[in-house]
Amino acid sequence: MWGRKNGLRVVELGLPGEMRTTLTDLVLAGAKRATAGLLELDYEREGEELEHVGERLALVGDSGDQVATLEVTEVWLMPFAEVPWEFAQAEGEGFRDIGHWREAHRDYWREEGYEVDDSTTVVCLSFRVVGQRSSGET
Repeated sequence: MWGRKNGLRVVELGLPGEMRTTLTDLVLAGAKRATAGLLELDYEREGEELEHVGERLALVGDSGDQVATLEVTEVWLMPFAEVPWEFAQAEGEGFRDIGHWREAHRDYWREEGYEVDDSTTVVCLSFRVVGQRSSGET
């Protein structure tokens, strides 16, 4: 998930392939304005610092090319069981309710080899697109 591109930290959403393409397309369409990570799995194990409000990030698509620049608008840490429905909606992935969001995220992280319980710390990141790259740019 990490690295640098054009001087910015890189963000890759979801798993490579169809999932990453779908999530990236949702961002570019303006439907996805947030994403969730796990403090232990995505930050502490990777030795990665939390994002901060105002930070710019390079969103890369499945090909590894930067497709957009994001600006972080909010960062908060909270227990998994306390993630609010408003955040789940901002993820723009069509969740029916907060229970559906929790089930989908537990399944995703389980596939990544990490079991989530109600007290697991989630990093909730909100962002806005501040620039998009055409397909010919690098």
